[in-house]
Amino acid sequence: EIHIKEPIEKEVNPHLLPGELLLCEASTVYKYIQEDGSNRGTYGKLVCTNFKISFLDDDSASDDNEPQFKNKIVGENDITLQCVDQIYGVYDEKKKLLTGQLRKYPEKLIIYCKDLRVFNFCLRYTKEEEVKRIVSGIVHHSQTPKLLKRLFLFSYASAAPNNTDGRNQTVMFETLEDWRDELERTKGNVKYKAVTTNEGYRVSEKLPLYFVVPICISEESILKYEGRGIPIWCWSCHNGAALLKMSTFPKEQDDSTSQMQKAFLDGIYKTISKPPYELLKLDDLSSSLPSLQDIQTAYTRFKQLFLIDNSTDFWATDVKWFSLLESTNWLEIIRRVLKKAIEVAECLEIQHTNVLLIEESGADLCCVISSLVQVMMDSYSRTKSGFQSLIQKEWVIGGHGFLDRCNHLHKTEKEEAPVFLLLLNCVWQLVQQYPPAFEFTETYLTVLSDSLYVPIFSTFFFNSQHQRDTNKSGESLKTQSGPFRFLTVWDWAVQFDPKAQAFLNNPLYAEKPKPDKSQRKTARFKHQRQLSLPLTQAKPSTKRGFFREETDHLIKNILGKRIGKFINPSDEPPNSLREFYDSWHSKPVDYHGLLLPRIDGPEIKVWAQRYLRWIPEAQLHGGGTIATAAKILDLMEEVQSLQVKVDEEHSQAVSGDVHSVPMLRNSARLSSLFPFALLQRQSVKPALPTSTWKDLEDEDDLVKRDDEFVDLSGDML
Repeated sequence: EIHIKEPIEKEVNPHLLPGELLLCEASTVYKYIQEDGSNRGTYGKLVCTNFKISFLDDDSASDDNEPQFKNKIVGENDITLQCVDQIYGVYDEKKKLLTGQLRKYPEKLIIYCKDLRVFNFCLRYTKEEEVKRIVSGIVHHSQTPKLLKRLFLFSYASAAPNNTDGRNQTVMFETLEDWRDELERTKGNVKYKAVTTNEGYRVSEKLPLYFVVPICISEESILKYEGRGIPIWCWSCHNGAALLKMSTFPKEQDDSTSQMQKAFLDGIYKTISKPPYELLKLDDLSSSLPSLQDIQTAYTRFKQLFLIDNSTDFWATDVKWFSLLESTNWLEIIRRVLKKAIEVAECLEIQHTNVLLIEESGADLCCVISSLVQVMMDSYSRTKSGFQSLIQKEWVIGGHGFLDRCNHLHKTEKEEAPVFLLLLNCVWQLVQQYPPAFEFTETYLTVLSDSLYVPIFSTFFFNSQHQRDTNKSGESLKTQSGPFRFLTVWDWAVQFDPKAQAFLNNPLYAEKPKPDKSQRKTARFKHQRQLSLPLTQAKPSTKRGFFREETDHLIKNILGKRIGKFINPSDEPPNSLREFYDSWHSKPVDYHGLLLPRIDGPEIKVWAQRYLRWIPEAQLHGGGTIATAAKILDLMEEVQSLQVKVDEEHSQAVSGDVHSVPMLRNSARLSSLFPFALLQRQSVKPALPTSTWKDLEDEDDLVKRDDEFVDLSGDML
């Protein structure tokens, strides 16, 4: 039985952005509400444009039900074409993946999105011609390969008035001055220099226009192999040790070429290992971390756990949730990446050693590790503008292939891998473990992950700075001449109004205290970053790891050298790393110093807000971090009002210092899915999982059956 909400009589037209064109539409489409397998829903119009797929019902025209956290570009029932993951058609209750040309058109359409939303549309009551047009249009525009210039990014840039300056104190690293300022900020300008060798992209199209290398590296060396084999500076630690990255040579080379390249690399290593440079540690990430293919496979399995069609599916998988989660290997990959970042931090902080990250591209896992290390070691990277500048430096300008890794053009799935999502998942672990250390919230990270699929910003839609610059030229409809002016995702005002932007800022952020004027003179030339750890190794606890050390010694005596065949040394951290990790965690946290994530066992968690936000069954009514934040904000307001009474003359300054979010006041009305989903329907969990009910006998048989006699006399003895 279908619970029908009458079709809308008034005409509802889609809200079109500048440059957005309506391509096809279908009326009398029925959108199901994902609830308990029932067929409740609402009628409306399904449209497809060159930007999005959108469902319009009578609620779309009214502002009465506007959510408190609303995206101005992508609505609740909008799916950008780049956000579509897979499309299934239902034929006689059987699901079939839709790609390319269709011979037969389905009666139901299921759209799975990359932000993990699931849309179910019934086309049974729609005219046949409209069904053909809308299904063909959606499949063609969202699933088939396309040219770069056919992205909506270019249509929008040519038609939209560009009257926003989206930098918001974010350093874009597009100029030589930006790099020099960063060198000066990190005190790296003594041993490293920003170079202009790649102006005009004469070295490589994959490298940015400007980048930083050790002072001793010559221009000839940079030019020799198109920038390969050259250590590129990422960041300098307070003690002078630096984090570097390098794109290495392909492994499949003939012997003579390989020998020349090896000699070249040896020369580079010797050059940057001499004073004034610190000792150098090489870290080949391709051998110490999972491959991109492994990461893609793990994430593909992982996301399937959250693409839920209805409540029945949810509860059917709930029984084996932990085993399913473990089998994906996604959390283990996050743990390994965080562990690698801790290793690098230990080399920089304790051993005063330069670390050179090596990878064939130099723009995938190198970006992940270098970004994580900076978030952990540099409190500036934990501010909103600092984190955005970090993403610009290491990812956008650093040459991460967003276009290929996100498969925005649907050219090939071989290059697809959620590398940037992996970073955000790792940063989220730190944010949820140490909330006061971050100026931004987990909502900020979730929105940033969603922005990967919004093609009005250029930030995540090019493979390199060269690709963006060469595609900038074009005729703008507004100016009639000149290059395109792309928006940057860092202008959050484009997507959110000020009230919604408040959710991106952490009201509990512990700002770094400014030193007194009297102290500034004495500490003028010293680095101001406070550190949680001394520069000498701390002694490990005698109790910790005792059993493991004793058993390891025993096993080695019994098995001798054969133990090497069975135990992978990389599975357990070396003693110095474990000492570093344990020593740091035994001390109070300095939120402006070094942060080390907890990576043991269940400390690595699922990013619930991102992955569970569209599943009402998973929500905690009046609970979760939102409820906690609401209580804390209430206390903050109470303290604030008391302060006003005590010191009236400073009342304005005090009220200005506290950034409260008034929308969180009544936590009883909120759920753990807030602000992405308001309190939704109650979903009652069955007494037994659905799959278990099927195994039981008929209820009448259970009623008629006699009670079983259980002899307890044996247990009494």
